[in-house]
Amino acid sequence: MTDTGKISRLRYEEGCLGAHALNFIGDRWALLVVRELMFAPKRFQMIRAGLPGVTASVLTQRLTQLVQAGVVAHDDVLGLYALTDAGRALHPLLRELCRWALVMPGHDPRKFISISALMISISATVDSAGAAGSPLRAGFVSGKEGFEVALSTDGMPRVRAARAPAADFVLEGSGNALAAAVYGPGPVALASAGLIALRGDRSAAQQFTALFRLAPQTRSSSESPEVTEQAPGDSST
Repeated sequence: MTDTGKISRLRYEEGCLGAHALNFIGDRWALLVVRELMFAPKRFQMIRAGLPGVTASVLTQRLTQLVQAGVVAHDDVLGLYALTDAGRALHPLLRELCRWALVMPGHDPRKFISISALMISISATVDSAGAAGSPLRAGFVSGKEGFEVALSTDGMPRVRAARAPAADFVLEGSGNALAAAVYGPGPVALASAGLIALRGDRSAAQQFTALFRLAPQTRSSSESPEVTEQAPGDSST
């Protein structure tokens, strides 16, 4: 177990489990660092490339804190940062944050999107009923990063890092261009406009991306959260 006495800046002196979790991952950029490492180990500069708004000093601080917390492991010889089991267990939390964001106003998809962010978001935006049992396999490449995406029997995307994806089709471009291919006009239109590269089965690419949209999705019964209800008129203030 992690020695919490060694964790930098314990901020919440509460017995609440949520507050306890935020002592580890609640600082600005911490969860986004986890996002960038969710599918593969990376060196410092590659992590920073996925977080263009963070300074080198702040990223160093966050990585140090996450290593101390047992969320990230650092290989001093190879210079690689990788998530521990505790870090990888945050994937559902990131997915649920994306789902929550879908009902909140003000999202601007024109702002920077890393390919790792896109790979997280597709789990929150998939039409799982329509995707269930689909044999389609997609490939995504952006710069030095690549991913293969298959669909499980319950319709959830299964993402695997792969520099050279083996798939029915491969889309290549910036994170924002790939997001536009998934959520916007579609890959064929963007490829025809020269905004992305599309290799492989164009029909499969259209079918696959049609399974995702930036709108709240119906959950499968296996992942429906427990419902709580506040009594009318009750207030904690």
